[in-house]
Amino acid sequence: MQEFDVVIVGAGPAGGHCARLLAQSGQRVLLVEQAQSFDVNSFSSAGAPLDILKSFNLPERLVGQFWRNITIVTTNLNEAWRSPAPLGVVLDFARLREFLAQEAQRQGATLWLGHHYLSRENTADGKAIAHFQQRGTGDRVSVCARVIVDATGPARAVIYAKRSEQPPLLSATGIEYLIEVSPEIYDRYRDDLTFFLGHRWMPRGYSWIFPMAPNQLKVGAAYIKDRHALVQQTQSLRHYIDLVLREYMHLDDYRLIESHGSTIRYSRGLEDRYYDGSTCLAIGDAVSTINLLGGEGIRHAMEGAAIAHPYILQALQNPHSPREALWQSYQQAMLRRFKDRWLISERLGLKKYLADSNETIDSTIRRVRHLSAQELVDILFYYKFERLTKGFNPYLLNRLYSLFKRIRALLPR
Repeated sequence: MQEFDVVIVGAGPAGGHCARLLAQSGQRVLLVEQAQSFDVNSFSSAGAPLDILKSFNLPERLVGQFWRNITIVTTNLNEAWRSPAPLGVVLDFARLREFLAQEAQRQGATLWLGHHYLSRENTADGKAIAHFQQRGTGDRVSVCARVIVDATGPARAVIYAKRSEQPPLLSATGIEYLIEVSPEIYDRYRDDLTFFLGHRWMPRGYSWIFPMAPNQLKVGAAYIKDRHALVQQTQSLRHYIDLVLREYMHLDDYRLIESHGSTIRYSRGLEDRYYDGSTCLAIGDAVSTINLLGGEGIRHAMEGAAIAHPYILQALQNPHSPREALWQSYQQAMLRRFKDRWLISERLGLKKYLADSNETIDSTIRRVRHLSAQELVDILFYYKFERLTKGFNPYLLNRLYSLFKRIRALLPR
């Protein structure tokens, strides 16, 4: 049986970045991915602010397109915020995953593609054995590790032996088309992230148009699997994508390159299990690093992996250190980084997607008309909600302050 210091199950952004960091630190790392190719399940729309490249040392060849403008379309409004310089990127998700895995391999990690995780068990000497099944052949293989990392995202397949053990989770599903269009059509959208809100375009969620490689656009829609307070009946996700294509873009002639989708599962209040015993901990979307308000996950998943890295490293370098105390410190570090902003985002997101009327949504957009594109990015991607107070009169400031006080009072301590 092969033995590693760390086995990471799942080669998404969190798993790939964690493998990369641990391999750079000299650890024997096995990175396991169930798909047989990184081109499979390229399901992320992958919009992010510009600093993701520098923060995680990502090369520009992973960028599908830079963006500098934001457009928000509601049932009644169409507003745009423009910048003279790029503000962000749309990443090629398959290339990103492949790059992180290759970087880990370059540092000495081992990569297994096409291996489905089955189960794990602890040994008497404080290690763990993980069992996998090879896709295609059906062969089973087992490996021994000192630490197993669950990077399986919403499946949470490693940290929980049974799905019934998982906390109540809020689910959201999205579908995205990658389409090829004429150069004239592409030029209309190449610099913009375009979002659609409101009951006409996407009750219970939002739709989008993101630019990719030359003459390619991502057009998608996502919604939360819960009832809307005002809209009793909704259509399929594909209906709302087709609505954008037909009624907003007036697009009849395009080539569908691929269609992909996924489901996220988010723990309200961040009540996920971050570790299980001395040998297993979870990172990325397995601990709800995706933000419910904006739907952004890649940057936060990679940041969560970076937070986990020193704790895993300490556990490996100091075999007699109390593992569960280290894992508790990791959980506390994650909650310090994410919890306050995530809980506010959660409440604002559920209100906007499941309760607000078209009039309320329009009113919100009117209130941010005066902001610069960078200030809007600060709200959408960095959750700097204080930007919402810019230019408000004292009465509105007091109303907003009272709202946030009520929200904070409802948050669990």
